[in-house]
Amino acid sequence: MNLGKYLAGAVVGGAMLMGGASALAADAKPAVVLVHGGFVDGSGWEGVYNILKHDGYDVTIVQNPTTSLSDDVAFTKRALEKQNGPVVLVGHSYGGAVITESGNAPNVKALVYITAFAPDAGESVQSLIKDPPPGAPVPPILPPQDGFLLLDSNKFAASFAADVPPQKAAFMANSQVPWGVSALAGAITQPAWKSKPSWYLVVTDDHMIPVAAQRSMAKRANATVKETKGSHAIYVSNPKVVAALIEDAAKKVGSQPAVAMQSR
Repeated sequence: MNLGKYLAGAVVGGAMLMGGASALAADAKPAVVLVHGGFVDGSGWEGVYNILKHDGYDVTIVQNPTTSLSDDVAFTKRALEKQNGPVVLVGHSYGGAVITESGNAPNVKALVYITAFAPDAGESVQSLIKDPPPGAPVPPILPPQDGFLLLDSNKFAASFAADVPPQKAAFMANSQVPWGVSALAGAITQPAWKSKPSWYLVVTDDHMIPVAAQRSMAKRANATVKETKGSHAIYVSNPKVVAALIEDAAKKVGSQPAVAMQSR
């Protein structure tokens, strides 16, 4: 055997393999991690999940317990640690506070807020909702029991899910996850939106978070904003518009997977 030819062939073959791997890495899409808000669980993301999976994205849904901000951030960080590369981190409602804190993880490349809270340092959901503007909708939150909150099930559809089919909205009302008062009071230490690009879906018929508050938080975060009609449960009623915004964010950061994969 001609050793020189063998070694030369091995070097060329190795270079081709490495080049192919780099090309695959460059074409890879970032993973998407979805974080739900208060009173609900992760099953509401099913429609968005199905669209993203169809379009070739790896998707993880965090089943955070909504007991405290620190617990929910810990659950989200564990999900982030399991990802193989860059991540687009998405939060709905209170889930926005969760991604604002957990989004400081190095593999998070973009934040997407779906009619969500985007607190600044020292702020909490509780501090953001304590002084609603005149005429703003008041969510039908019942008095706390054992440190947890629920919405009045008879008013759930009108306030949370007005554009969701009545049967499904009734199911959501009667399968609520109690929301811990400690979760509302949890304050942000370092807002990820100050160092990561963000996107925000403003939902104009939301009766849980006033549209003026949504716009204000989006502007403060310097987010790329899209507005749409719909209820607070827009991720259930119109998963297409939600998935489209997530994919827009993913495409903007899609050139970064090669670096992350090489460092793994």
